[in-house]
Parts: sequence; structure tokens; C-alpha cells
Amino acid sequence: MTSMRPYLLRALYDWIVDNGFTPYMLVNADHDNVEVPHQYVENGQIILNISPRAVQGLTLDNEWVSFTARFSGRPFSVFVPTIAVLAIYARENGKGMFFQQEETDETPPPPPESPPKPPRRQKPVLRRVK
Repeated sequence: MTSMRPYLLRALYDWIVDNGFTPYMLVNADHDNVEVPHQYVENGQIILNISPRAVQGLTLDNEWVSFTARFSGRPFSVFVPTIAVLAIYARENGKGMFFQQEETDETPPPPPESPPKPPRRQKPVLRRVK
């Protein structure tokens, strides 16, 4: 049976953002295949701000949460298997959900080589229409 965790992650993320709050995600940084900046890991966990203003290219699919963000001004590609997500909640009021540890025989596939780069923004062009 498919895990409910990725569906709940997407739903809670949308609910938090729609209400104007900041979504934070608590991650088990010691889990296999987690790629996060380890200098920010405390007690084997890391809290990530996944708001639309803080990340680029956020993907919440059934097996991975991935995005690019800046840590101390340096870009970093973050890859987290959904099984390693411990909680998602709103920073402002703490409302959200903590997840129980799931037992699974499956290991998620390795993360993609590199996230797709956002399209390059071009300067706007104005044309005179007669």
C-alpha cells in the first residue's frame, strides 16, 4: 500500500501557505540518502524553511522532497526521501503534523543527478503598437 505521508505533506504545505504562514519541515538528517547542509544539523535533525520565498524548484512527490535554497548565502540542492520527513508545521503557530516512523522494505531511488535549473529570466521587451 502507498504511504500517506507524501499526500499529507502536500496537503499540509498547501494549507499552511494558503493561510499566509511559513511552512517548516523537520527532517531526520541521519536517514540514508538525505542531502542537507550538515553544518546546520542538530541532534540528527534539521529544520528547513520550505516557503515559496525561501526555496526554488520545490518538488513534493511521492518519494522525494527536493529544492534549492541558500544557506549562509550559498546555494545548496536539498534532497529528502519522504520517509525521512518527521513533521511539517507552520512557524507562526506550530500547527501541522508530526509523522510516526514507518517501517518499509523499500528504499527510495537515488536522488536525481541535479535539479532542473530554473529558466533564465530575460529583460522585458516593450514594443510600440500602432
